Amino acid sequence: MSRRTIVVVALVASAVFGAADQYLGSFSAHPWAADVSLLSAPWLVLAFLAGWTQTEPRRAALFGLACTFAALLGYCLMTLSPAEHAQLTVAGVEGFVRSSRRVIAGGLFTGPLFGWLGYRWRTGRAWPGAVLVAASVCLEPLARLYAGTGYEIRFRSVWVAEVAAGLAMLAYVAWAMIARRPSR
Repeated sequence: MSRRTIVVVALVASAVFGAADQYLGSFSAHPWAADVSLLSAPWLVLAFLAGWTQTEPRRAALFGLACTFAALLGYCLMTLSPAEHAQLTVAGVEGFVRSSRRVIAGGLFTGPLFGWLGYRWRTGRAWPGAVLVAASVCLEPLARLYAGTGYEIRFRSVWVAEVAAGLAMLAYVAWAMIARRPSR
């Protein structure tokens, strides 16, 4: 697969991820879906995986940022779509940007950082970045609980699944590091 194809596929997949994340939160018949939709750690994994596809650190950081913002664009477009009983208007986009300014600011920092960490994991098996990503997934339920009322994950199955995913990621990182060690 060519580099250009990887970029296009990753950007489209990121936009679909963002749109799906937003749409998932609208399933009132399944209130646990709103908890899944509000998770932050999968967005960090997205940037990490984007950076993992790159062979240069600068490109990895920029691609982590690009995929983060492609996902935010997908999220915005779904928010302002007929599927959500809305219309895409300039005023709607302005309102979305205003209401999401903290998320956008966070993405300006985390997209490049986690993209670069993904590159570092791919090229040198730099474990601290991979552990940071896995710990972000594993510890998000605790962080949200600490943040206070209105931020907690309401459904036990959601936070158990997220912690389990984080632990599986940590186990993979540990396995990869052990397997990489030369035999004595």
